[in-house]
Amino acid sequence: MNTLAALLPALPPVLGWAAHARWLHGRLTTARRDPLTGLWTREAFTRRARRLLRDPRAVVVLADVDHFKHVNDVHGHAAGDALLASVATRLAHGTTPGGVAGRLGGDEFAAVVIDRDNTVTDRLYTLARVLARPVDTQPDVHTTVSLGWVRAADHPGEDLSSLLRRADEAMYVAKRSGRSGSFRAVRLGRLLGSVAGRRPGRRGAA
Repeated sequence: MNTLAALLPALPPVLGWAAHARWLHGRLTTARRDPLTGLWTREAFTRRARRLLRDPRAVVVLADVDHFKHVNDVHGHAAGDALLASVATRLAHGTTPGGVAGRLGGDEFAAVVIDRDNTVTDRLYTLARVLARPVDTQPDVHTTVSLGWVRAADHPGEDLSSLLRRADEAMYVAKRSGRSGSFRAVRLGRLLGSVAGRRPGRRGAA
């Protein structure tokens, strides 16, 4: 009884610190989220993606909105923001369960998915088709999203930055192929995984 009585005065500060810790954790989590799309920021995505790359079944995906400047110029920045938010929501849904998606900046997104049942080609084919749909709130906005991807297991020892550059190569070949066939971007991501060259001027994650 005496012990309990002695502990009672300490309870308010302890509870206060617990509440403060929860509040601080919430603020930090919010700061790591992109305010427009709700996806992880580049730094937060990189941290989580690197953990997922320990799994040999990890696949790195890069996505880029085609003709995004044209959308902003013709339909306005509100429509462009709605497009980015829609792409982010669909990308996040397409990378679950167990994956992570982030916004690297502008109209460029990245994801890491775990190919548990060797169906990543079908999954990304479906994702490419979903990403190409018009925005629900902006039905007049039509564009496509180019995808590039690479299996981490095909390049043992390479870090996230290197894998993103390889996925970037695949994605830009898809763009040059005509933007109309997003599935071709997915397939080329696999084929170009063994290409050692880098396309100059593109960035990887830090």
